[in-house]
Amino acid sequence: MDIPRRSFLAGAAAGAVTVFGVRPAFAATPAPVRPAQSPLLSPALAAKNQLWWQAPASPSSMMTQGLPVGNGRLGALASNDPGSEYLTITDDTLWTGGRNDSLQSDGQFPYSANDFGSFALLAQLTVAIPAHDLSVVNNYRRTLDLAQGLLTTSYDVNGVTYQRQIFTSRPDDVIVLRFTQHGGGTYTGTVSLAGTHGESTAVDSSQMLASFGGTLANGLTYGAALTAQSGTGTVAVTGTSLSFTGCRDLTIVVSGGTDYAPDFAAGFRNPDIDPLGLAQTKVLDAVQQAPTALLYTHVADFLGEFSTFAVDFGASSPSQKALDTWDRIQARARDDIPDPELEAAYVQFGRYLMISGSRGGLPLNLQGLWLDGNNPAWMADFHTDINLQMNYWMADRVGLSDCFDALTDYCLAQLPSWTDITQRLFNSPTNRYRNSSGKIAGWTIAISTNPYGGGGWWWHPAGNAWLCHNLFEHYEYTQDRAYLAKIYPLIKGAVQFWEARLITTTVTDPSGSTRQVLIADSDWSPEQGPLDAKGITYAQEQVWSLFSHYQTAAQVLGRDSGYSRTVQGLQQQLYLPVVSPTTGWLEEWMTPDNLGDPQHRHLSPLFGLFPGDRIRPDGSTPADIVAGATALLTARGMNSYGWANAWRSLCWSRLKNSQNAYQLYVNNLKPSTDGSNGTAQNLFDILNLSAGSGAFQIDANFGTPSAAVDMLVYSRPGYVELLPALPAAWAASGSVTGVGVRGGFSVDIAWKGGKVTRARLRSVGGQSTTVVVNGKTQVVRLRAGQSVSLEEL
Repeated sequence: MDIPRRSFLAGAAAGAVTVFGVRPAFAATPAPVRPAQSPLLSPALAAKNQLWWQAPASPSSMMTQGLPVGNGRLGALASNDPGSEYLTITDDTLWTGGRNDSLQSDGQFPYSANDFGSFALLAQLTVAIPAHDLSVVNNYRRTLDLAQGLLTTSYDVNGVTYQRQIFTSRPDDVIVLRFTQHGGGTYTGTVSLAGTHGESTAVDSSQMLASFGGTLANGLTYGAALTAQSGTGTVAVTGTSLSFTGCRDLTIVVSGGTDYAPDFAAGFRNPDIDPLGLAQTKVLDAVQQAPTALLYTHVADFLGEFSTFAVDFGASSPSQKALDTWDRIQARARDDIPDPELEAAYVQFGRYLMISGSRGGLPLNLQGLWLDGNNPAWMADFHTDINLQMNYWMADRVGLSDCFDALTDYCLAQLPSWTDITQRLFNSPTNRYRNSSGKIAGWTIAISTNPYGGGGWWWHPAGNAWLCHNLFEHYEYTQDRAYLAKIYPLIKGAVQFWEARLITTTVTDPSGSTRQVLIADSDWSPEQGPLDAKGITYAQEQVWSLFSHYQTAAQVLGRDSGYSRTVQGLQQQLYLPVVSPTTGWLEEWMTPDNLGDPQHRHLSPLFGLFPGDRIRPDGSTPADIVAGATALLTARGMNSYGWANAWRSLCWSRLKNSQNAYQLYVNNLKPSTDGSNGTAQNLFDILNLSAGSGAFQIDANFGTPSAAVDMLVYSRPGYVELLPALPAAWAASGSVTGVGVRGGFSVDIAWKGGKVTRARLRSVGGQSTTVVVNGKTQVVRLRAGQSVSLEEL
C-alpha cells in the first residue's frame, strides 16, 4: 500500500503536498508513463466484464440511466445519445457551505445547502450532431467495460458504423471523448461546455479552447476547460462553442477542478492553485497526445487496479446472456431464476465504481462521484452512522486496498477540525448528548460531515468509534505498521473521548447479584427510539471494539503501555448487551422492552455481529447471545432499503445462513421503477423517498458486493474460513481470486458441488493463520510474499 502512495507523491507538483502527506485534489499532473504497447484486452476477455444497453439515457433521467466514468476525483455521467451526447461533470471537492461549527438552540448543527453545504456539479458538456438524431440510427448499442474503464457507443447511420469511447484518465487527469467511424462517414456539429453556477464560458480560437471559472460564496475557486481536435476535418470557434465539420475522427478533452486542499490550517484551500489555468493546461497537454496514447495510458492504469480480483459464480443460460443489462435485471426479478453471471457482474460493477470514485481525492459520499444536478438528497454528504463506513467495507475484500486511502486521508485531514469542534461545542448546554460528567477529551463527529471539517444534523458520539473500526480493520488486512502509526492519533483521540464520556451505573444480574459497569452517556440508537437513552447497545459494542483495537495498536507500535492498561481496565468494566426476556431479542436499549420499530432499517444493536465480530456462531459466544441476535435480525425483516438489505445480508452470512444472505443480495438486484427501492437501469441503487420519488445512494452498490464476498470467505486475524455461507445458486461451480483476508493475507478459491477444489493463500504481511477448508482446520505459516496451495499442506 505504501509503494503506490510514495510513487504517486513523488510525481506531485512541488509545494503541493500538505502536512498530512496528501496532495491537493486538483494539482499539476506529472508526465504519465505511456505503455509501450496496447494494454487493451481481447474482445473475448473484455466481454466477460461488460454491461450493455440498447437505448441511450434521457437527459432528464441521468441518475438512473446515465453511465458513470471517473478517475477518483473527476467524474461524469454520460447519456450516449448519438445526436446529442450529454455529460454531467463533477469534481469531488466542489462543495458549497463551510465549516458549520456552531450549534442551534436545539443542540443540532445547521443542516442545509446554505450552511452545511452540498456537493455540486462542476460542468455540463453537450456534443450536438444533428445528422445523427436517434430517429435515423440503427443497431444502437452502448457498453460499459468494467475491466478497462471504457464507455463505448456504436450505431449505424446510412450504412456507416459510428463509434465513440468515453473514459476518465487518472494519469492525464482528463475526460476524453473519442469519435471514430468505419465506412467513410463524418461528424459535423458543435461541442459546448457550460457551468451550473452562473458562469460565462469564454473561447480562445487560437487554441480551440472553451473554458470558464468562478468562485462560490464560500470562497472556493474552480474552473473547467475543453478542447477538441480532428486529424481529418475542421474545428473552429462558433459563438461560445467549438464547431466541427467533416471530421472522420474527433477527440474532445475536458478537465477541471477547485482550489480545495485537505489542510485545516490553510482553511482547506491551496492558494497556489489556479483551477482555471490548470484545467486549460491539462486539456492542452492531453490533446497533444495521439488519441490511442491517451486510451492506452488510461486502460493500463485502470486495468492494473481492476485485475487484482476476479469472481465467477457459474454460467448463466444462453437466453439470459442474450438480454441487455436492463432486460436481464428485470428478467431476474420477474422469473426468480438465478443469473450467476449477472450476479457476479454486480460485484465487479461495485469495484468499477470504487476504482472510478475513490483514488486520490475525497472519499465516496452518499452519491459517490456522480450527480445529475445541484440538489442531491442529503446534500450527498458523508453520513457517519452507516453510509460512509459501508462505502469502504468492500475495498480490502476485493483487492482494492489502495482505494481505501481516500477515507484514511479524509479522517486525518479533518481530525484537527473535529477535535477543535468537539472541545468547544460538545459540552455545550444546548447539546443533549453532552457528557454529564462535564469532562471532555479527544474528538467525535456529527451524523453528517462535510469536507470543510464541519458537522450537520445531530452529534453522533459513537461515530468516532465506527470510523476507527474501519480504519483499524484496514490495518488488519494490510499489516502495514506505517499506516497504523499514521492512524494511531485518530484511535487514541477517540479512546480519550470515551474515557471522559463513560459513566458508572449498577446492574442486576439474573442471579440477583449487582455489579457496577461503565455505560455510554445519553445517545440515540440510529435512527430510532428515545433520543436520550443511556447504555445503548450500538455505543457499547463500538466502544468495546475501539478499546480492543487501541490496545492492539499500542502493543504493535510499542506505545503508551501504561495508558493501554488503563483502557484494558475500562474495557473489562463495559456493560455488554443481554437478551430481552420479553422479546427474545438482543436488547437495543438497556431495557427488556422494544422502544422502536421492529423492522427498522438500521441494525444498530447488531454491530457486534457485523461489522464487528464479537458475536460469533462458533461456540465462542454464549448461545443465548447468538440466538438473541438471530431473533432480532429475523424481526428486522428481509425487505428494506438497498444499504439496509446489504447490512442484513452480511449479518446472515456471519450466521452462516446462506439462503437469507443470498436472498437479500438478489433483493437489491430487483429493478427500481418510479423511484422504488432497487437497481436502476444503470445499476445504481435507488432508495425510495416517497411515492414516485427515489434517490441514488451508492452505499448499497458497495455493501451488497461485500456481502457476496463474505459468503465466500470469512476472516478475522488468525482465522479464515472458506465458503462459510455459499448459496445454492452458486454452489455448482465457481471461483474467486484476490480476496483480502484479515491478518495480512489474500486467498484464491475454486469450488465444485459446494466444496473447495482448489485454494491458495498468499501473505501480504501476515505470518500465521488458521484456515478452515471443507470443514477441516489447518494452521498456515508464511513469510511476507510467500504463497501456498492448501492442498500441499
